Amino acid sequence: MDYLPLFTRINSKTCLLVGGGTVALRKAGALARAGATLRVVAPAISEELKALCGETGGEIAEREYTDTDLDGVMLVIAATDNEQLNQRVSASAQARNILVNVVDQPELCSVILPSIIDRSPLIVAVSSGGRSPVLARLLRAKLESTIPAGYGRLADLLGQFRDKVRARIPDFDRRRDFWEQVLQGPIAELVFAGRRDAAAAMLEDEIGTAKPDPRGEVYLVGAGPGDPDLLTFKALRLMQKADVVLYDRLVANEIVDLCRKDAEKIYVGKARSRHSMPQDDINQLLITLARQGKRVLRLKGGDPFIFGRGGEEIAGLADEKIPFQVVPGITAAAGCASYSGIPLTHRDYAQSVRFVTGHLKDGSMNLPWAELVHTQQTIVFYMGLLGLPVICREMIAHGRSADTPIALIQQGTTPNHRVLVGTLESMPGIIERESVAAPTLIIVGEVVKLREQLAWFENLSPQTL
Repeated sequence: MDYLPLFTRINSKTCLLVGGGTVALRKAGALARAGATLRVVAPAISEELKALCGETGGEIAEREYTDTDLDGVMLVIAATDNEQLNQRVSASAQARNILVNVVDQPELCSVILPSIIDRSPLIVAVSSGGRSPVLARLLRAKLESTIPAGYGRLADLLGQFRDKVRARIPDFDRRRDFWEQVLQGPIAELVFAGRRDAAAAMLEDEIGTAKPDPRGEVYLVGAGPGDPDLLTFKALRLMQKADVVLYDRLVANEIVDLCRKDAEKIYVGKARSRHSMPQDDINQLLITLARQGKRVLRLKGGDPFIFGRGGEEIAGLADEKIPFQVVPGITAAAGCASYSGIPLTHRDYAQSVRFVTGHLKDGSMNLPWAELVHTQQTIVFYMGLLGLPVICREMIAHGRSADTPIALIQQGTTPNHRVLVGTLESMPGIIERESVAAPTLIIVGEVVKLREQLAWFENLSPQTL
């Protein structure tokens, strides 16, 4: 982050504007709306800018800039096409520790001015860090259409009840939860409909019946196979609501970053034979945090009920009568296969699909191999990288043809998505030659042949992405 976004009170503060043209007029308008006292200096000043200064009680000096113009100034904006003058204004202001913005020259700025969506008292600011003002304006235009004018009236109403709610609900987390319910319910809709008095009366009732005691709950959420775009809407909503996040090794950092910024984040990842937190401890931690009144997000890679031990985790919650929700995610088999151009079922090749754990225990797998070698089916092995030689050997030994196609997918659906294709006979040698690391998924069956025709993800152009 190159700049720290700040909202600065400039009401009745003197702000210097060096420049008198169209750009200066636009900047002056923003300053005036924030209540600043304008001081405009330029050899030629437009009539519109003069009129604005007259209406707001500003100063006009139709002459060349001098460093004494900085006296008593809180902020200076240089809006000229004279590069030497802009450099001088910037250097002089920064030498005095005065905030300075030079239009379209971010290297001369100590502050930059964002594009603004004004729903006062609600203000939304968008900035590209000075790299592309046009991009910031385009994003602002998109936001303008999604934020109704009524949000300003809503913010004003909530501000009037803020102290009363704080007195009724002292606990910070519970107070935040109360406001979230207000903002997502009928009170907000009444404000948007122009019925402010009815909204205020309903808010009074809600405050009177609010329960200050916290009541925790747990959200068991599937994070999908890796691509953040594959998260469900409900998953995103609960990720923004949770007070505490417990996440696994298979959850991408980009997905964890989508959780509420001030939520406590606890890593409980598990790798083969190396657990940062034993499963029993995770189960107990969910109960402990919920009993503290916290909203706990248990974020798991893929789908929590497919080789995710989600059932074990919520069983303890059910025993303790702790409320919970389960949000399914796209399991790795579906996501990785789709991004690899491998249909898991196909009329000509596979009428069924099986999900199997490929996890080794004492160097072997206790699986129904005789059932797994039937043709016209697809077998998907989770956690099977280390056991791949065993998988290939056992399937051949139990009757599956040695030339049966097999695909190994590494870090599926992510920018590092990689697919290795071979046969049951050749794949052990392929992974010995290639540098392969977990997480991986293994697909066995004739459907793998279709990848040659249907692969699409690796072929996307940057413009498509």
